[in-house]
Amino acid sequence: MNEQTNAVPAWEQRFRAARVSLPDWADEAPDRALYVSNATGTYEVYAWDRSTDEHRRVTDRPNGTTDAELSPDGQWIWWFDDTDGDEFGVWRRQPFAGGPDEEAVPGVPAAYSAGLALGHDGTVVVGTSTDDEGTTLYLRRPGAAGPEVVYRHAEYGGVGDLSHDGTLLAVDHTEHGDAMHSAIRVLRLADGAALAELDEVTGRDEPRGVACLGFAPVDGDPRLLVAHQRTGRWEPMLWDVEAGTETELVLRDEQGRPFPGDLSAQWRPDARSLLIEHEYEARSELFSYDLDTAELTRLDTPRGTVAGATARPDGTVEFLWSSAAEPSAVRSTSGAVVLRAPGPVPPGSVPVEDVWVDGPGGRVHALVQRPAGEGPHPTVFEVHGGPTHHDSDSFAAGPAAWLDHGFAVVRVNYRGSTGYGQAWTDALTERVGLIELEDIGAVRDWAVASGLADPDRLVLSGGSWGGYLTLLGLGTQPDYWTLGLAAVPVGDYLAAYEDEMEALKSLDRTLFGGTPEEVPERWRASSPLTHVERVKAPVYISAGVNDPRCPIRQVDNYVRRLEELGKVHEVYRYDAGHGSLVVDERIKQLRLEIDFVRRHLAPGTVR
Repeated sequence: MNEQTNAVPAWEQRFRAARVSLPDWADEAPDRALYVSNATGTYEVYAWDRSTDEHRRVTDRPNGTTDAELSPDGQWIWWFDDTDGDEFGVWRRQPFAGGPDEEAVPGVPAAYSAGLALGHDGTVVVGTSTDDEGTTLYLRRPGAAGPEVVYRHAEYGGVGDLSHDGTLLAVDHTEHGDAMHSAIRVLRLADGAALAELDEVTGRDEPRGVACLGFAPVDGDPRLLVAHQRTGRWEPMLWDVEAGTETELVLRDEQGRPFPGDLSAQWRPDARSLLIEHEYEARSELFSYDLDTAELTRLDTPRGTVAGATARPDGTVEFLWSSAAEPSAVRSTSGAVVLRAPGPVPPGSVPVEDVWVDGPGGRVHALVQRPAGEGPHPTVFEVHGGPTHHDSDSFAAGPAAWLDHGFAVVRVNYRGSTGYGQAWTDALTERVGLIELEDIGAVRDWAVASGLADPDRLVLSGGSWGGYLTLLGLGTQPDYWTLGLAAVPVGDYLAAYEDEMEALKSLDRTLFGGTPEEVPERWRASSPLTHVERVKAPVYISAGVNDPRCPIRQVDNYVRRLEELGKVHEVYRYDAGHGSLVVDERIKQLRLEIDFVRRHLAPGTVR
């Protein structure tokens, strides 16, 4: 599509079109729900009374709000209040029907959030993380004047879940020092004693992670739903924390084979069945599992990606679905569209093709979208963040915009990505960044050899970890890329470690196998600043000045070195954190990227 002078172009329509998240509903008041929407141009929290279909905006802040939770009785809306996207703040609450906000738990200091649990009996657990104290979990008992500390450790952890009756607390922790593989401790809140521990890391040659998925939704039921990696991928099991028994769930597909990829689960409200999500090779599907009969039933969802699902008390399942070609909507297994954002539906885009390329660590999966016309095309390699995340067959306005402008788009699920088994994810250690770029480079070679991509018009692009890989790739693979677009990136990894939030410091120590003082050669080899002299391609960088994940000082260090070396570059700094929740700001940033590419690629490349 060509941009038109007197009409809003399709790519901008996709950004401006309102969208909604999957609604979260109150356990004891299922007609009361919360969701996040950009309907006013900024992502904010909305309350939805399903019995009257009344929608009300709960928050209204210049840089938006996304973290919110309903109390089980549906009376209160809790939301996290930070400053201009810095992620450092406190929880506030407001009545569901509207009214003034108040500090939710006075006495809990401002911090980075490490989780929240709201009990049915009024028990509250607030998780905090700070550079000085690490992880602290505060408990406020019903009727108590203030909170008390029930857990504290220097390593990163967080709130897992409260039991339905408020007597037990599950804590996800990494006290063993491995931030990629958590353990679980269950505390008895009557006296704070540790009741049970599930640790698949300590004393093992091959560490396996476990993660809390939630207590059974019934008073007095001590079963905790847990995700484990004992089979080399994520699978669910039941752990009776009082009896100490574990029941691994044997889940098989229609042919009786173990599922590839990862499996997650959540309780259905009856506590006798589970909702299962299967994630594999960039797509997902849903199943229902009966705990009494061990029967697994596939639920009807279209081919694409389920970005969240919830089981309702009436037996239906609601889910947020999209594909690369079709915009998202909240659907139900009843066949209805449960919630659609107001206003026009955004224009669709191009379906993805699956490509597999032999890489140095195994077959690499890439998602490819082609523009109209014959190749070879100018091509954007859009690199995902995380790093333990993955690109999926889901709707995204950014890639669709490049397609509208005549570019092919390639997204690579490099080693470190999720959805391909634990070995693929855990391969991202020690040679951080360099491993991922080997896989991206292999797909780049395929794209050129196959005739998809023009080798003289290749753009390496990404945000967060993808922005880091962009800067590192421009320096370590200087002959591979024509331009670079790095959003909220890491440019100077050593300075980033000094300034970033504690949760990421913990992850970095795990990835590198030590601190910068302990393994300095690994950190230097993986820092884009080390390789900046080799950069040939013009590079565009955008960064939030309040970003706690990829702090601005280390970006400035990298930019200063570009300036000293006379490298072609442009920088855009904006007043927010790790990205923006304001639609106009997102559009502005993409316009700046498109303009940069238009000026630095061959004339006529950008439609």
